[in-house]
Amino acid sequence: MKLVKIAYGNDEDQKSFTETQGLLQAYPNLKGIISPTSVGIAAAARYISTSPYKGKVALTGLGTPNQLREFVKDGTIKEFELWNPADVGYLAVYAAAQIASGNIKGKEGETFAAGKLGNRTVGKDGVVLLGPPTVFNANNIDKFNF
Repeated sequence: MKLVKIAYGNDEDQKSFTETQGLLQAYPNLKGIISPTSVGIAAAARYISTSPYKGKVALTGLGTPNQLREFVKDGTIKEFELWNPADVGYLAVYAAAQIASGNIKGKEGETFAAGKLGNRTVGKDGVVLLGPPTVFNANNIDKFNF
């Protein structure tokens, strides 16, 4: 894979749409776009879905199921990712309960059980990571509503 350009949509819908259009005009053989923002991926999907690039340019990145559902179903996007907010909240509650009960202090290296999410370890500066994001695709997108 070769990076040809970094384009900034500045989390603005119209700018992201225009940047996608510009990328594809400048690089007509472009194989893929990775958008790290939910605004950017939705704008790029809108452009690609009605262009000759649909089915030719792979689009992925971070977005929400509700905003990208139609683009997954119409084939514009095969897969994208985001952390599941239900799991983020679930983990936060478990961590808070462990601290409130005195089982952990929030110090690096401490471990605790987080129910269905398994055992977790407190990292540097008291950070507890959820883990890899959820991958959304045609097989599971209808199971999520956010």
